[in-house]
Formats: sequence, structure tokens, C-alpha cells
Amino acid sequence: MRIYNYTVIFEKEEDGGYHVFCPALPGCHTQGETFDKAIKNIVDAIKLYIESLKAHREPIPEEDITIKPLRITV
Repeated sequence: MRIYNYTVIFEKEEDGGYHVFCPALPGCHTQGETFDKAIKNIVDAIKLYIESLKAHREPIPEEDITIKPLRITV
């Protein structure tokens, strides 16, 4: 087994819950009614995504993301 490290982004939904996605894995999105459920769902989604890549003998992306919060005054 190998450990993979990926950044995930949570977006709070207007009607409640969270949309969560992994930018390094195109199309790897999920949601959850709570923050904890969204974490569980994205972990499951990433595992399935990687298993699919392995099954198809495709390369597993390495993350190359820099996150920098910016404060903008207008």
C-alpha cells in the first residue's frame, strides 16, 4: 500500500451541506450533509478514483498545488 497526499476543497452549499473536490484528480467531486460526512465521501471518492487508474494502468497524478489565501482591499 502507498500513501497519497491530496488537497481537497470544501464549498459550503446554500441549502446546507458541502460540495468537496480534489483539484489534482479531474472530475473527483462529491458532497456531504455535514463536514465529517463530506470528508468520508471524498476519501472514498479518491480511493475509487485511484483504484480505477490502477485498473486501467494509468498514471496516478502527483499533486502540484500551491494554496495561498489573499486579502484584497477594493
